Amino acid sequence: MDNLTFRYRVILVEGLQITHQTSQLTFIFLLIAYVFIIVSNIGILIQISAEKRLHQPMHILFCHLPVSDVIGATVLIPRLLKDLLTDPSERYITYVECVFQAFFVHLYGTTSHTILMIGLSVRLSHCKSFISNHFCDNASLFKLSCENTVINNVYGLTFTVVLLTSSLGWVLMTYLKIAMVCLKSRNKATNSKAIKTCSTHLIVYVILFISGFVPIFLHRFSEYAENRKFGSVMFHVIPPGVNPIIYGLQVKEIRQRMLKLCRNSSF
Repeated sequence: MDNLTFRYRVILVEGLQITHQTSQLTFIFLLIAYVFIIVSNIGILIQISAEKRLHQPMHILFCHLPVSDVIGATVLIPRLLKDLLTDPSERYITYVECVFQAFFVHLYGTTSHTILMIGLSVRLSHCKSFISNHFCDNASLFKLSCENTVINNVYGLTFTVVLLTSSLGWVLMTYLKIAMVCLKSRNKATNSKAIKTCSTHLIVYVILFISGFVPIFLHRFSEYAENRKFGSVMFHVIPPGVNPIIYGLQVKEIRQRMLKLCRNSSF
């Protein structure tokens, strides 16, 4: 990495371009959302670890979702809250912090290619010190460089297309098989349970899919910068906030435990 990289080791982050009044409302909304995300997701983890009946493979695997949601919210929201209280000309971040934030942002979204993707961006020397975004991600990193970034763009677009088609393909195939089983089965209770489970999963998937892919595509169009920022914030707020409600209340054992805690706290 050449001297240009070290010349710009401190970077200015553009942040959200909103008015002072709007920034106050945004701060309050994000703060409430973050507290809810942390409390609800960690609460589910505590319930699963404290209740011996929940020490089963299904519930242990379910722990991955709250952990992922906590990481996804924490990697963005606290820094965004700080920037909302900071003058736009003082929203600095070091290059190392920017790389770490980009790594965990993509670790939350797509674990499989995070190291390679960030590695392709870090290998570039950077000659710019301004990020036209409200947080650091892979696209923001390689846009700091004056070198040829064709490899980064091709890899990013290729992976996006592959992820999009494979994700939609697997979901479509899975639901078709479930639908075929339900049509052949005459057990109304089983069919009802399958529809309930699949519908909640589909809702979460659609929310995650839309809020996740909109910022990726809008990154290629500078005229939609503010829409992209809003979409990426929602990607780190809505799924982590909705998942505990949908999945936590759907699991019978967790729902019963939560109702029991609510009854005990009311007395």
